[in-house]
Amino acid sequence: MAGAATRRLKKAARIILVGAPGVGKGTQTERLISRYPQLASISSGDLLRENIRKKTDIGLKVQSTLLAGQLVPDATILDLISSELTSKGWLEPSSKRTTSAPSTKTSLNSSASFILDGFPRTAVQASSLEALVPINLVVHLHTPPAIILSRISSRWVHPGSGRVYNTEFNAPKVPGKDDITGEPLVQRDDDSTEVWEQRFKKFEETSKPLLDHYEGKGCVWRVEGNTSDDISPKLFAEIERRFC
Repeated sequence: MAGAATRRLKKAARIILVGAPGVGKGTQTERLISRYPQLASISSGDLLRENIRKKTDIGLKVQSTLLAGQLVPDATILDLISSELTSKGWLEPSSKRTTSAPSTKTSLNSSASFILDGFPRTAVQASSLEALVPINLVVHLHTPPAIILSRISSRWVHPGSGRVYNTEFNAPKVPGKDDITGEPLVQRDDDSTEVWEQRFKKFEETSKPLLDHYEGKGCVWRVEGNTSDDISPKLFAEIERRFC
């Protein structure tokens, strides 16, 4: 997929990718951003980590919440996303917006195009998001679970750089060693069969109501493939049809 020509969006694209853990959401996001430079990825996880690192008011609140073993409230995530959209000039700030929750009295720039990563994960979160960001494409990525499990069990990582290898289709030059440094590769704890099955069960529980919510709004599009390379051309074609 490298070297694909860039394309210009003629309509704003506000996208969510939904798919089982390991299906390749990150890969598709990278490819979409590379092909359509108007798109940006807004990751709720990255925003949380950045605010914690900078010790902002929200970051300190989030850190104490996480240290207490609790989930970050939806209102906090929405406030982070709202602040990010505002900083990019995509969301007109409201004088009534507070730090505790984003105001619904905001106006989204008609040209704002982005992929939301990590939020919403539930139908309740999706409902809360609507007043802030009207999503117009929910991509349901589907790869058979057995294939995903086989793929992630063959995945090895270089801890120092994050470089990822797969013994089936992107094997290191020397088995068990990083191509660049020669240092040992490891398997991540969350790539174990047991952990993946737990994450998949949780995904199934939350994704059906989420997809049903967006189905009701007519913006869900389902794409199937055994690999990211199977899925990407279909995804590009749909983006072209809808937004170019």
